[in-house]
Amino acid sequence: MGTDALYPPERLAAARRATAAAGLSALLLTPGSDLRYLTGYDARVSERLTCLVLPVEGEPTLIVPTLERPAAEASPAPDTGVRIVDHADGTDPYPLVTAALGGPVAAVGLADRMWAEQVLALRAALPGARQRLAGDVLRELRVRKSPAEVAALAEAGAAIDAVHRRMGEWLRPGRTEAEVAADIAAAIRAAGHVSVDFVIVAAGPNGASPHHSTSDRPIGAGEPVVVDIGGTMPSGYRSDCTRTYVTGGPAPAEFSDYYDVLWEAQRAAVAAVRPGVSAEAVDAVARDIITVAGYGPAFLHRTGHGIGLDGHEEPYVVAGNARPLEAGMAFSIEPGIYLAGRHGARIEDIVVCTTDGGQRLNTTPTELIAL
Repeated sequence: MGTDALYPPERLAAARRATAAAGLSALLLTPGSDLRYLTGYDARVSERLTCLVLPVEGEPTLIVPTLERPAAEASPAPDTGVRIVDHADGTDPYPLVTAALGGPVAAVGLADRMWAEQVLALRAALPGARQRLAGDVLRELRVRKSPAEVAALAEAGAAIDAVHRRMGEWLRPGRTEAEVAADIAAAIRAAGHVSVDFVIVAAGPNGASPHHSTSDRPIGAGEPVVVDIGGTMPSGYRSDCTRTYVTGGPAPAEFSDYYDVLWEAQRAAVAAVRPGVSAEAVDAVARDIITVAGYGPAFLHRTGHGIGLDGHEEPYVVAGNARPLEAGMAFSIEPGIYLAGRHGARIEDIVVCTTDGGQRLNTTPTELIAL
């Protein structure tokens, strides 16, 4: 997939219009997903300043450390129309920011996760400028994925599906969660990811902790095992998929009963996705089924989160989010049931809202998988 499709120059123009509409003079973006979204540059996070200066009027400028200029020039950034300016070690880079702005500014939008030392340095360099969050401007641009972005997410989904299909190679009684996780991490890279974002292998009682990572606890025969894995592709777009397994014997009867409830809830929530349906309504579909079956308090988290260049982004599929879904929005559908001290289960697919429904980007079976 060409980087010009994923990182088109038109994004800078759209971001300028949104910046002006928000009453800001410029965006100042340090390394992170917003910078990559606009320029395609996957910049290093460090104490050396990297900053995209995007004024409403004037030339967009990417300020980089001199030793990182080759990487910036090799990225898609030059093709988006940004000018690259570098600063040598030992020099103050902040006058380059003020110069790129071209004059006094009243208000600027800063990258949401900019380091505090950079926020304060920009406050000193631009004492007359109010500081706001750039995410308030860029969120609306990023929340609806382009066809190229959907294709990148589908590629990521296929790659993580390939890892889940190999789970029988690694998941068996007697092996520790950590041993299984090490094999999974290697497979995530082998499947085409450039980095492993997370590997959760949660067996037996550990499965009742949604954000358990791994441990040296051996997996027992017949224990349910929650496997939640994800990584970043060369495109920058993310994968995230959860399946629940049982290995070495039948699962406890109690577990099988509530897994059937969970499977129904996840399937119904996926089926509820379509334009105009609110995010909280999709959450309610899954939550109501689980609640009616008597497991409501055991569903501990939201039904889903958006995904793209960040693993968690808008839209959030959660009670209180009345925003209607729109075509191009991509998010997880991942209800779970967790019984403390015993076991738990989660089923997660990435789903894209289409013009008339929803499309699962993960295609492996969602039934309980016996190995």
